[in-house]
Amino acid sequence: MFTKNEKHVTLLRYWTTRYLLTLIVGLLLLGAGSMWWIKKTTLENRLKLMEYMAVETADRVAQAGDFGGFDKRMGDPSRFFEMESQPLLFITDLEGNVLNTGPMHGGGGPRHLSRNVPSEILTSDDSTQRITENGTAIYAVKAPITIDELQAGWVVVMQNAADLTDVDQEYRLLLILLVGLGLLGWIVIYILTKRILKPIQDVARAAAQVREGDYDITLESNQKELEIYELVTSFKEMTTRLTQLEQMRAELLAGVTHDLKTPVTSISGLVQAVRDGVVTGDERQEFLDITLKEIQRLQTMISDLLEFNSLAAGAFTIRAENCDMNKLVEDIGRQWQVTQTETVNLKVITPDHTVCAQTDPLRLQQILINLLNNSYQALGQDGNISLILSEGRIDVKDTGSGIPDEEQALVFERFFRGEKKKLKVRGLGLGLPFSKMLARSLGADLILKESNSSGTTFSILWPKET
Repeated sequence: MFTKNEKHVTLLRYWTTRYLLTLIVGLLLLGAGSMWWIKKTTLENRLKLMEYMAVETADRVAQAGDFGGFDKRMGDPSRFFEMESQPLLFITDLEGNVLNTGPMHGGGGPRHLSRNVPSEILTSDDSTQRITENGTAIYAVKAPITIDELQAGWVVVMQNAADLTDVDQEYRLLLILLVGLGLLGWIVIYILTKRILKPIQDVARAAAQVREGDYDITLESNQKELEIYELVTSFKEMTTRLTQLEQMRAELLAGVTHDLKTPVTSISGLVQAVRDGVVTGDERQEFLDITLKEIQRLQTMISDLLEFNSLAAGAFTIRAENCDMNKLVEDIGRQWQVTQTETVNLKVITPDHTVCAQTDPLRLQQILINLLNNSYQALGQDGNISLILSEGRIDVKDTGSGIPDEEQALVFERFFRGEKKKLKVRGLGLGLPFSKMLARSLGADLILKESNSSGTTFSILWPKET
């Protein structure tokens, strides 16, 4: 959880810094691995060249037939190696005594071995060896000198291990390459992050604007990235929806205030007329009856508000029990039909088999009576209503005039009433939102299945058991 005193950094700085650190660590690991590989490969290649040098020298000595004048006939071994310190070459007899007058061209070997080569080099079966002399690691490569099919001596090429693995030029090139890759990678991620960040910054500024109550925002939706495009588009749709809801809230609040004020004004006028003796006899009794009806209507509105607020706050009790839905739906339909002042053509349709469900019969009755009342209000002459029970659902279908297309998405909004309903029926527009909340508290859902000029169907759906 963030605190007010916690320091925040920009998205650009946050991600570019972490990417740069990750890139540096990755390049360091890559550089260390590359240096190890370069060193290993260079050592192997130079040892092979030393071996080639030893074999070639042994062949020349064998072709000469003796060791005499060898120093003058040998070429420069530096043509084999591109190193500042060249290896030392020794011509020895079988006992290891150095026969050439001085080490052949080189300064990178053990200078104290000008008279004898260590016997451990000559006696070993390996042609290439690593030995330590006076704390210095030395590589030695030997090749036999064979004259007339008899071994006459050895050619030994020696060099310090440090000189063999000295590849400063390759390391410099590797360093330049890694630094270049690091800078290029950081520049690329900086540019890309900045480009991605711009629409996010625009949305953040728009969100701050919406927080202040200003829904008139401008966002560019021509984004190539799908996620950024969906973010911007969704935010624009949200602000459009908020603008509509804000406008509708103001209109509905004015309508609700008017609907609550109207019965109060009527009651006040009627009671005042009776008190002042303006009306007498039968007319006085009629005024009192009208006053009672207005009071009942006002009580109904207040009761709707209280029930809706109780359900919205969760202070509502659901007593679920295993119900015979066939009998329950038939009883609700019959009770509602007999309470109507006019004859209503209601058909209650249930399946042949018994449908059972775990629900609160009282709350389900509230939902169905509200749906039936709405259907009744939408009916014209000779219309009919069908209450249909099937497995996992209850449909309330009427043959009324239907709900206009532009109003269908708003029927479950609080305090919303359609234009036609405003003229015919006074109310707060809480019936359908209240019924939907009740349905969800029962573990079901209330939806507008369809509505057109031929009629409207609302459905209560229970989730399928898995």
